[in-house]
Amino acid sequence: MGDKANAHPGAAGRATAADHPASVRNVVLVGHSGSGKTTLVEALALTAGAVNRAGRVEDGGTVSDYDEIEHRQQRSVQLSLVPVEWDGIKVNLLDTPGYADFVGELRAGLRAADAALFVVSASDGVDGSTRMVWEECAAVGMPRAIVVTHLEAARADYEEMTRICAEAFGGDDPDAVLPLYLPLHGPQGPDGHAPVTGLVGLLSQKLFDYSSGERKESEPDDDRLPEIEEARNRLIEGIIAESEDETLMDRYLGGEQVDVKTLIEDLERAVARGTFFPVLAAAPAADGARQGLGTVEVLELVTRGFPTPLEREAPRVTTVDGKPRELKLCDPNGPLVAEVVKTASDPYVGRVSMVRVFSGTLRPDETVHVSGHGLADRGHEDHDVDERIGALSAPFGKQQRTLTHAIAGDLACVAKLSRAETGDTLSAKDDPLLMEPWQMPDPLLPLAIQAHSKADEDKLSQGLSRLVAEDPTMRLEQNQDTHQVVLWCLGEAHADVALERLRSRYGVQVDVVPHRVSLRETFASKSAGRGRHVKQSGGHGQYAICEIEVEPLPGGSGIEFVDKVVGGAVPRQFIPSVEKGVRAQAAKGVAAGYPLIDVRVTLLDGKAHSVDSSDAAFQTAGALALREAAADVKIHLLEPVAEVSVLVGDDYVGAVMSDLSGRRGRVLGTEQTSGGRTLIKAEVPEIEIGRYAVDLRSLSHGTARFNRNYARHEPMPPQLAERMREEARAAS
Repeated sequence: MGDKANAHPGAAGRATAADHPASVRNVVLVGHSGSGKTTLVEALALTAGAVNRAGRVEDGGTVSDYDEIEHRQQRSVQLSLVPVEWDGIKVNLLDTPGYADFVGELRAGLRAADAALFVVSASDGVDGSTRMVWEECAAVGMPRAIVVTHLEAARADYEEMTRICAEAFGGDDPDAVLPLYLPLHGPQGPDGHAPVTGLVGLLSQKLFDYSSGERKESEPDDDRLPEIEEARNRLIEGIIAESEDETLMDRYLGGEQVDVKTLIEDLERAVARGTFFPVLAAAPAADGARQGLGTVEVLELVTRGFPTPLEREAPRVTTVDGKPRELKLCDPNGPLVAEVVKTASDPYVGRVSMVRVFSGTLRPDETVHVSGHGLADRGHEDHDVDERIGALSAPFGKQQRTLTHAIAGDLACVAKLSRAETGDTLSAKDDPLLMEPWQMPDPLLPLAIQAHSKADEDKLSQGLSRLVAEDPTMRLEQNQDTHQVVLWCLGEAHADVALERLRSRYGVQVDVVPHRVSLRETFASKSAGRGRHVKQSGGHGQYAICEIEVEPLPGGSGIEFVDKVVGGAVPRQFIPSVEKGVRAQAAKGVAAGYPLIDVRVTLLDGKAHSVDSSDAAFQTAGALALREAAADVKIHLLEPVAEVSVLVGDDYVGAVMSDLSGRRGRVLGTEQTSGGRTLIKAEVPEIEIGRYAVDLRSLSHGTARFNRNYARHEPMPPQLAERMREEARAAS
């Protein structure tokens, strides 16, 4: 692996439809923003012959995603697929955004892939969020390798970076993370920096020189061999430690020379099992060159060391009514089970769905069953329908290469699935099935929006529904209390992209307005009120009088109505009218316009008129009585309190707890977890954590996560309550 000559030119090029799962590799690229993932994808595609020397696909499109937002922001904001072919193997390269706001795209890439390339910059190191993704992959046993980029940077130190990677990713076994190659340096430049021009294979002890723009293999000078001896011996011991041959280590330590072919075979098996994680180096090709440094080695690792789709356990599958369904692993002749891992809107062909086929074979123009999980809590429409799919294709930037089919294990793009959303399952129309969904992060940054004009208002609903269909990490809320339309996002960059897509794709201009939390009111103490609604203006009059008593109840009690009228002072048919009037007024509020909760209203007495009393009159009297009772007593303004759980590295626990206290939070306790992290549980007023998703990321350098759940409403501090009342009065 990596220590062989160039692949046969005829075996490289643009990927077509695969004919067997064994000839497919699905690889996701993971790394922080700016680590060089997209550049590496383009370099690999160039080396594989899928693009020309200008870095463009042979048919004229670009390898980069067609999304104009990415070009404006100069960073990836969504998952993209670049299929290439190497040594007869179709490699689906899944490029993911590195910025935390787009972790939903990363999760989709992890779902679609069978192995991961972690891309780290030689000058920037390994950040906390990349370590967390590594742990996620480790939890499910996903095979991984590491590619070090930015070797040309002045501060680049490949040897030091391999040590950092072993420390960051090795856990209890740093010898499971070792380099397969060491860099060759050219002459020092005027700045004292010696560029990397090639690699030395530690197993084969051969040189791979890229200085000419083509990979050239040669034997090293004898004086170079001692330089690599220590690294080579450590690599051999690391590979042997993972060997299935338990006698190999004893034989090696006893002085036996282990055949390089045996070592490579053991290495490939250990990588495929996810127990050994090789480190490689790569750099893009220079202008006019065909091969970037280390790209051949990366492609050889992917095709020879990473597992095929046949080696991956498929997600759980059920019938649409929830009954378990056993499937043969990755069988092209089995029942169709495919999953939409991404949905996008192409400006030329409309909606395009990126699909991973787990079982069966997907063909163009066939009718399939589309079943979703009905994420109603995120604003998604529930659906369970049949749809005729359009053409199948493999993407190359703006171009789409037509495919005749997509077998189990492969990825393809499907046109014209008008109802399918990200996360939906495609199956045979006469055998509908449903795949267990992957875990999606909760959007915790609220973005309150309103249409900019009447024309925008007419298009807003459809635009928002399309937006959340594409991105299940967004949640659409129509808040009944504040009457706001709220788009919940993962962060500011996520929100910016959502607004830009609304404008550019769906022609909807919106204004962002301050987000309001759902406040409540309640009585601080017992009070009484009299509602008198008497009008005589000729003809049929209105007459209703009622007397009530209001007393506070414990939190969560709602509105309780009690009838204690005696002697028929209020006729029986009008008592429900009083209650209806009281509840209607409670919903409107009695002080600052927020709903009244947690009180008991007791109807004690009243008067009626044999002719002029009516349902409407007693409703009005009930409302007046409640307002009068509120005028003579202190009204508490209640704010929602959230139960917050923050998972943070031990280094940031003090800063996070101090920050929570500054938000009027009450820390309930802490709990040590694995990986040097602490779980902090606290109760915090929701008004204080509107931007917590952004602030926590800054405070913890992107290493913390949190979730929140509504706990209860409780009284606001007097000064803050008064300010909210003033704002309510000003707004009215």
